[in-house]
Amino acid sequence: MLVVPLSAPPAPAAPEQGEVEWRRRPSSLVAVLVALTRRLLPYLVESTVVPTVLFYVVDAATNTRSALLAGLAWSYVAIVRRVVVGRRVPVLLLLAALGLTVRTALYVGTDSAVIYFSQEIIHDFATAAFFAISIVVGRPLVARFARDFCSLDPEVQRRPALNRLFERVTYLWVGVNLASAVSQLSLLLTVSTPVYVGTSTVAAWTITATGAALTIWDVSRTARAEGLRAAIDPDGGVWVEAEPVTR
Repeated sequence: MLVVPLSAPPAPAAPEQGEVEWRRRPSSLVAVLVALTRRLLPYLVESTVVPTVLFYVVDAATNTRSALLAGLAWSYVAIVRRVVVGRRVPVLLLLAALGLTVRTALYVGTDSAVIYFSQEIIHDFATAAFFAISIVVGRPLVARFARDFCSLDPEVQRRPALNRLFERVTYLWVGVNLASAVSQLSLLLTVSTPVYVGTSTVAAWTITATGAALTIWDVSRTARAEGLRAAIDPDGGVWVEAEPVTR
């Protein structure tokens, strides 16, 4: 005979059948990466594509200073709009605003080719510092990235292994940004401008691709060790939860 105490909390509502169906079908790594890319694209458009297009349009109509200020204004308006309506501010948008702020301040204050090309270098140093500070204050920036692009089961979020993963990957991207900044600075000081333009781009993309590959490897390794699985919901979002225990 089963006795249920009167003080027992009510059982959680059973998930609807549709939700059960998609959560029962774990997705492959490729499918998850495709879903994450689809969620990433709107953020990229908002944080980088629109400011870039705005820059070229305003630059053609007026001047470079006005174009930089227009792109910067777009980024800050996008941030303020999200704060006012109570929506999460994507990390990509924050980093893009930081980069545009640095670039605009340097351009307005100087008129040097070396200073102009050093903007990206300073941006990488500033981004590395941003990642490092997030670890110091106990809120790894990669955890914010994860919540921007996928939903984590509450039980998964509380796992120490996941918090350690977020810290490791945040440290990794501190290193990625520092490596990118140092490599570009070395090239800027040692080669001609035409050579710098080509080689610095290749170096930056190579370092970034390496960081992305290491991130995917570490996330996959942790997911296997923790028995996690990912499923793509009907809206294209990614849901991460623990594998059910079979007895």
